[in-house]
Amino acid sequence: MSNFLQYLEQQASPFLLKPITFSFVSVFFIFFFIKWIFKSPSRSKNLPPSPPKFPIIGNFHQLGLFAHRSLQSLALKHGPIMQLHLGSVPTLVISSADAACEIMRTHDIVFANRPQFRKYKKLMYDCKTVSVAPYGEFWRQLKSIYLLQLLSNRRVQSFHKVRVEGVTLVMNKIKESSSLSLPVNLSEMFTSLTNDLISRAAFGRKYGEGERGKKFMQLLKDYLRLLGRLDVGDLIPWLAWVSRVNGLDAEVDRVAKEIDEFLEGMVEDRMNALEKESTNNGTGEVEYEGRENFLDILLRIHKDNSTAVSIDRDSIKAVVLTTFAAGTDTTSTFLEWAMTELLRHPRVLKKVQNEVREVLKGKEDITDDDFEKMVYLKAVMKETFRFHPPIPLLVSRQAREDVKVMGYDIAAGTMVITNAWAIGRDPSIWDEPEEFRPERFLNSPIDYKGLDFQLIPFGAGRRGCPGISFAMAINELVLANLMHKFDWALPGGAKAEDLDITECPGVAIHRRIPLLAVATPW
Repeated sequence: MSNFLQYLEQQASPFLLKPITFSFVSVFFIFFFIKWIFKSPSRSKNLPPSPPKFPIIGNFHQLGLFAHRSLQSLALKHGPIMQLHLGSVPTLVISSADAACEIMRTHDIVFANRPQFRKYKKLMYDCKTVSVAPYGEFWRQLKSIYLLQLLSNRRVQSFHKVRVEGVTLVMNKIKESSSLSLPVNLSEMFTSLTNDLISRAAFGRKYGEGERGKKFMQLLKDYLRLLGRLDVGDLIPWLAWVSRVNGLDAEVDRVAKEIDEFLEGMVEDRMNALEKESTNNGTGEVEYEGRENFLDILLRIHKDNSTAVSIDRDSIKAVVLTTFAAGTDTTSTFLEWAMTELLRHPRVLKKVQNEVREVLKGKEDITDDDFEKMVYLKAVMKETFRFHPPIPLLVSRQAREDVKVMGYDIAAGTMVITNAWAIGRDPSIWDEPEEFRPERFLNSPIDYKGLDFQLIPFGAGRRGCPGISFAMAINELVLANLMHKFDWALPGGAKAEDLDITECPGVAIHRRIPLLAVATPW
């Protein structure tokens, strides 16, 4: 409780707290404590195990700065399926592969909803995007558009040239830094590269260049930071005033407004360009087919009203924003941690370099057949997903109705948090789970595509991430080129075991300190 009170003190202005007398606070908490003590539990319900909780705040005080670690510690004491109360929100925490399978396969349809948090509604155009939209026909139509028009295997293959051009530019920049004996900021490079690749593939041009682009990149950082920041009002509604006092509401409003202005300009520019093209070709109609990018397709669907549900202008902007933010953040995070672990384990680094160089035999272009032969590289990627899932706590789900899960009664409206990070370090599944050892995957059928619940960095079931093929095409190409073209070392002759791996809190867990490395052309 003291931790929670300290949190309120930090979040609220002192001049607002001082007028509240000690006696008022005491009576207030005594009232809720008595109410909590005499609240009669439902004897007929078989509820999951739960750690002791405080009145009002429930188990909120037991979440640390890195919730995935706090929840793992609680799960070790109370089991792989446990119930917490985060304020007034009943929350089921899943920390094992078997429990994840129950949620995402056995009862997938029951847990197909997303919690509708206040900041989601403000930052994501009233949740009009595939990641957080309520389960229903609108969500199905959005997912279908994504899968068919941007993320299908055919479309992903069609972006091969874009990926190669983007990666080649980055390799040249690394070579230039190497010639000047300068270390490479890999964290910054991965963010810029993934943003450029995604924006070119999806929207036909880069949006991270120039002053306007730099401002948008900063807005994306602010946006992602806000998504990872706790809004106490979502969990304890009568404390919603805290977010007004500590400036969170104002910051959310600012970022939402500025991002909307950028996206509105982006949509307007593209619509004007398409109309101009239609005028120039003399048809008076926009000729989309054959050369359209993802934004063009969204605009065509909007104009033709060709889906069962309306895809309005806000829906287009929400989809564009999700494509930028989710694609850039998770992909760059994965690459950052993959290179971190390779630099921490010189034996693994040398082994994967030898494999890539042996497969390519000096040629520049890497084909799909080449990737199929890079067995150890694939094992390194799987081990990175196990050890550092980009989003350790998968996007929350919500029960649509009462249901039994592994014998326990789960009420409708219960929020579900799946701790992919804890599952990846479960000693009942993995030998030496705290060791980075890609060899564990060399003779293992376990994959990351959502069928094996021991490894679910992209989630699984209906609400699993649809962008696996898109993301992995980038990851493979970037890592293979880094391994093929350069030898790597830490700056200043630092030892591998001294590399700082402190995490930075957020939705996606980045390194706290940017990753710097020295490249030597091979």
